[in-house]
Amino acid sequence: MPVIKVLGISGSPRKNKSTRFMLEVALESAQATAPEIVETELYSISGKTFHPCDSCHQCEKLGHCRKTDDDFAELRDKWLAADAVIYSVPVYHMGIPSQLKSFIDRVGHSVQEAFNDRSLKVMGFLTSGSGFASGQESVMIFLNSHAVMEGCVPIGGLWPVGYIGVGARVPYPKTMRDWYEANDEHTLEAVEATRELAKQIVLVTTILKSGGEQNRELLKTYGGFELFLQRLDSN
Repeated sequence: MPVIKVLGISGSPRKNKSTRFMLEVALESAQATAPEIVETELYSISGKTFHPCDSCHQCEKLGHCRKTDDDFAELRDKWLAADAVIYSVPVYHMGIPSQLKSFIDRVGHSVQEAFNDRSLKVMGFLTSGSGFASGQESVMIFLNSHAVMEGCVPIGGLWPVGYIGVGARVPYPKTMRDWYEANDEHTLEAVEATRELAKQIVLVTTILKSGGEQNRELLKTYGGFELFLQRLDSN
């Protein structure tokens, strides 16, 4: 069986808060789903620098982003190597933190525009906000759109916590870990949905990679799957 590389991206500038707790739960579940083939890695944007995209379009000529004086390339290379990506993101003003938005803008331009390829990564989205309707769905809609634009496969959430990801309610000032240890009903639902989402990500990734192995020649014939084929070869 091919190795499945699952990259978890903690999209919060803060350290060790609810965003990371959700992501750790997801990665533990992913590992437990198929421990013999799953490799997980957690990457946090906390303390990292991501300059914004200025739409210079130099990546179309160079094949990569011209900006090299920040942490973009480090995360981009991990993102490219991953078979599946789990984003865990807090709600900032009904959207995602600016650092993560800068990374997504630049990976979208420098990878998708330069190579025009379907990478067929499987993606899942976790988010948390202070209330029941405090931007979680807006964040998940944006991230699902990001997945589609990058030629990836988004995985939906588990009802009733979220159809298109997992949206947790974490009333301030407590963290999600605090609410989980207090056996808060909604938090327990969100944790269970997070585990299920991660499991489904591993299962769908397994199906995709197995199908890719069996249909290499077809994918090569029609083109547009070079990044996916490169990952198959890396195993």
